[in-house]
Amino acid sequence: MYFQKYIRNIRKILSYKLFTGLVFSVLGLLLFAILYTNVKPETYDMELFSVADKTIRSPKTIEDEEKTAEERNKAAEEVENVYVHKKEVAQNRVLLLTSIFDFVNEVNQEESAKKKEAEESKAEKEGSQPASSKLALLKSKLTADVTEDVTETISDQTLLQLLEADPSELEKARNILVSNVETIMNGKIREDQVNNVSSDLIGRIKSAGLEKNVENASIELGKYAIIANEVYDPKLTEERKQQAMNEVEPVKILQGQIVVQEGHLIDRDIYRQLDTLGLLKSKPTIKPFIGLAIFVLLLIGALYIPFTKLNEPEEKKQSYLLLLGIVFVGAIVLMKIISLMEGLEQYDIAYLFPAAMAPMLIRVMINERFALLMAIILAACGSIVFHDGISGTIDVEIALYILFSGLAGIMFLSDKSERFNLLRAGLLVALVNVLLIFFLQFIGSGQITNMEYLYFIINGVVSGILSAVLTMGILPFLEAGFGILSTMRLIELSNPNHPLLKRILIEAPGTYHHSVMVANLAESACEAIGANGLLARVAAYYHDLGKTKRPHFFIENQMNMENPHDKLQPATSKDIIIAHVTDGAAELKKHKMPKEIVDVAKQHHGTTLLKFFYYKAAEISDDVEESDYRYPGPKPQSKEAAVISLADCVEAAVRSLNEPTPEAIKSLVDSIVQDRLLDGQLNECDITIKQLETIKSTFCETLSGIFHSRIEYPGNKEQKVM
Repeated sequence: MYFQKYIRNIRKILSYKLFTGLVFSVLGLLLFAILYTNVKPETYDMELFSVADKTIRSPKTIEDEEKTAEERNKAAEEVENVYVHKKEVAQNRVLLLTSIFDFVNEVNQEESAKKKEAEESKAEKEGSQPASSKLALLKSKLTADVTEDVTETISDQTLLQLLEADPSELEKARNILVSNVETIMNGKIREDQVNNVSSDLIGRIKSAGLEKNVENASIELGKYAIIANEVYDPKLTEERKQQAMNEVEPVKILQGQIVVQEGHLIDRDIYRQLDTLGLLKSKPTIKPFIGLAIFVLLLIGALYIPFTKLNEPEEKKQSYLLLLGIVFVGAIVLMKIISLMEGLEQYDIAYLFPAAMAPMLIRVMINERFALLMAIILAACGSIVFHDGISGTIDVEIALYILFSGLAGIMFLSDKSERFNLLRAGLLVALVNVLLIFFLQFIGSGQITNMEYLYFIINGVVSGILSAVLTMGILPFLEAGFGILSTMRLIELSNPNHPLLKRILIEAPGTYHHSVMVANLAESACEAIGANGLLARVAAYYHDLGKTKRPHFFIENQMNMENPHDKLQPATSKDIIIAHVTDGAAELKKHKMPKEIVDVAKQHHGTTLLKFFYYKAAEISDDVEESDYRYPGPKPQSKEAAVISLADCVEAAVRSLNEPTPEAIKSLVDSIVQDRLLDGQLNECDITIKQLETIKSTFCETLSGIFHSRIEYPGNKEQKVM
């Protein structure tokens, strides 16, 4: 109770948004602080070329980018240059040689014809130079008709030797040269092989027995004709190199791999690996902390978004938020404590964590949606906390264990009628835990000893039972501290053996019966409009507790006795009747009953008028104020309080009918609801006209079932049977 007052004082100082933001901020900082040591990488004070004083293993699997690049470059260097064989080069060179010889023959023929014409006309000039003219003519033909300007490469002397050669010798040289060049060029010749091939061709020409000048000319033409026909392709070569590099798998430093053995020298390669893994104190990394910050933001966001969509009053949402935060932080702290016990060398001590506790608490006190969210978030956190001391990694197995254990607790707690169900759910969770542990162990194909089997069973069973025991032990404190009325608490309050209900039954039996009837009406109507039917039923049981102070002043408790109000003044009777509201609320507060039930006791009459005594007083005196004969209120603030208010009035009115036929009941219910509407008694609760129609229909169905017609036996008209 003091905690609730403290929270209310904080709410008065801070606005809803500021309060919510503050809680989420504190929750995020606490979560970051708790998980900090689990993501903080262990670093070592190592120097280059020093001796390692301990064996260091890789805390994670990471790519060694430098080593990968080195291996890929090595693979690229091993790729040979790619050459492309151009077959058309051989044909082109043969055609080129043939063309040269053709032009030589053509020039010789033209010069012979000109000489003949000159001799016939005796016009030949003395001292003319036919050789030079023939050379000029040949060069002009070669330059004009050949795509390649051979005159720049082949000397004039060679051309003159060809022009002056005997035609038969020239033809012989042509055949030898063309056939050998064609044969040689049909093979693959690279640039660096041209000289060797040319030497071979020269040898063949020399062995052909040509006249000396023709031989020299043929050799020069042959050397000119021989070129490389297998050409280097840089683009294709680069593609092959890139393909070879892509085929090299990334070099990785595997998790758990020994980076350096104790007593070994830390060379440059080992030092680089330590640096890459962030294990050097001289070069710390902040990446794990950035990752943790992102993780915390995601978790806070996962909690924040559902709260923004929660359709509850701000005060209740704040209580839920604080409750969720405390349960969450408590579970993480417990998780952290258990993780510190891993040094005891027990078999998977993480399985001892009561994973179902927090989801079960949230399931009972808030709802199933937030309980599922809690199970998921705890599983994510557990994967970091229980990661076998390897920084920067997560334990998927323990995450699955915590998740499914929490889900089992939620599902097995679906029926929340009694606290005993918590223990039953805990036993079922223990069974699920054991099955989960065996699943995780068997799927890993590990060798498990009998002793390990025993430890696993003990851990799983203790986790399940501990979840139930802690839930049962913590639940009353949370309910009292936050003033949250859980379904389980409502079921306990509805027990007829509750001291206050027994008091009503003994001291005011008529009121007790009336309260039970009102509870039936209210529960049915609330369930029909989507309100909390169980809350309405339990609140209806206690709404008239104040009548136990003066039970005989209320008509339902006046059996075979005179009505005491007949001897009292209307003002006195009015005070007695009105007092049952304040007396009941005070008594409920005294017994520390939930606020929702106290509110219903205060609000179930609203500010309605005590018409009977008001009109009676008006007959006695004209100086009567209507406000003096009204209940103090407040008017109903919730749907449940409004429904109980209507059910209270309807039940009493229908019970007074001589002939409670369905038509009479419907007419009376319509009249009462209309009267409350016109009197403004329903103005302060969020109930709609459509819901009022549903409430009236439900009241009529329920009351018609209670006051149904009886069968009359022919022999006894007075006797009726239900």
